[in-house]
Amino acid sequence: PTVAAIKKGKNIALANKETLIAGGPVVLPLIEEYGVTMTPADSEHSAIFQCLQGAPDRSLSKVILTASGGAFRDWDVEKLKDVTVADALKHPNWSMGAKITIDSATLMNKGLEVIEAHYLFGASYDDIEIVVHPQSIIHSMVEFTDTSVLAQLGWPDMRLPLLYAMSWPQRVQMPYERLDLVKQKELTFRAPDRAKYPCMDLAYSAGRKGGTMPAVLNAANEAAVELFRQEKIHYLQISKVIEAVMETHKQDWMQSPSLDDIVHFDQLSRTQAHEYVESNKMSTVLI
Repeated sequence: PTVAAIKKGKNIALANKETLIAGGPVVLPLIEEYGVTMTPADSEHSAIFQCLQGAPDRSLSKVILTASGGAFRDWDVEKLKDVTVADALKHPNWSMGAKITIDSATLMNKGLEVIEAHYLFGASYDDIEIVVHPQSIIHSMVEFTDTSVLAQLGWPDMRLPLLYAMSWPQRVQMPYERLDLVKQKELTFRAPDRAKYPCMDLAYSAGRKGGTMPAVLNAANEAAVELFRQEKIHYLQISKVIEAVMETHKQDWMQSPSLDDIVHFDQLSRTQAHEYVESNKMSTVLI
């Protein structure tokens, strides 16, 4: 649908990550070819987009994506072996669907947003940083070449980024609750624990590889999360399934895929994820 809309000359308010994560090598050239605009509706990318309004070309130095830390933000790594599906669905800040809530718990959601930020804003992967911000008030930040940092703040509420994606470049007066920093009291930050969130590094790896690998990452993750929700694998095995499918794909990887190629590898990766689990290889990888 996105490709068809672009070819019709329609501007795109992008509400899902997968369009760019999987289809970036196809979608971005089409956007340029047909001269349409793409505005992000995801809260983090909307924040970056808002911070970049009026910024000179080539002035962006770094993108700082904030993450809530998900359901296991305050858990010790050793305790993750006891995780249940119900545990993973308890997001501390946002009310979201099951799949994205689990992605938040694994931090894959933020890893996918790294890839999306690369495609949307042209930032290199070395210049996209993830910072855990438990309060979810700062939705993301940008650093400029002069070291100045701009941030976009607001309550954790998707209405505002959705509105701005559709109203840009205008601002629409709305009766939303105004942010009260005194009421909020504190804003804190910390680095993500890579041992707790292995999916984050898998996403960076897929993004740096480029081509078909981000599509494979996304498809394998969707399959693994569904298997976890069905209690066919343990929470700690989600990243293992994804890593295995990515490793298998290396022999078929393509740098400049067509849309048909992306669809093919998306479907194949989902099948491979299920086959990997059904082959009983997962029995030895539970930490």
